[in-house]
Amino acid sequence: MSNETSEFFFPAPRKQNFCSQCGTPTTLRIPPGDNRVRDLCEQCGAVHYQNPRMVVGTLPVWEGKILLCLRAIEPRKSTWTLPAGFMELSETIYQGAERETREEAGAQVSLKNLYTVIDIPHADQVHLYFLADVLSPVLDPGPESLDARFFALDEIPWDNLSFRSVVASLQHFIADLPEQRFATRYFSLD
Repeated sequence: MSNETSEFFFPAPRKQNFCSQCGTPTTLRIPPGDNRVRDLCEQCGAVHYQNPRMVVGTLPVWEGKILLCLRAIEPRKSTWTLPAGFMELSETIYQGAERETREEAGAQVSLKNLYTVIDIPHADQVHLYFLADVLSPVLDPGPESLDARFFALDEIPWDNLSFRSVVASLQHFIADLPEQRFATRYFSLD
């Protein structure tokens, strides 16, 4: 099993060049009363905070097989992944995971417990995967996927998986199968 895969997406830029309040160029400095360098507008005083981005998805299972999607977009185009993507505003992590599974695989799922919570500090991201039961074997991959398919555990394309968070989540799932105990796992990938 290969662990030599890159992170989910490229990290967001750390600097906001212009103030979203007044359009003035921003500067990097520590605002009064703060302890970190931030993007600050010298004109109107707005502080522009940068926060980690949330990636939400599922580890979907149909009759003992795992649903994977073949990426149609960069990064890591033409590699297999669990259906997941960036959380949208005004949605819960549950709604986002369900939406991403529908968009990328065309799969209808019933979400179970939150399974993996993975900090990826160097990419400014947190990845959250829910276990999910697939409700029908009918798949209809969206434009971000070249294909969607169910894999038996011995068919998982370990050498062509997209991201370390996917590899780690699948490894934990396989390790948890004999005892059928799927407690939420929290860890960090540096």
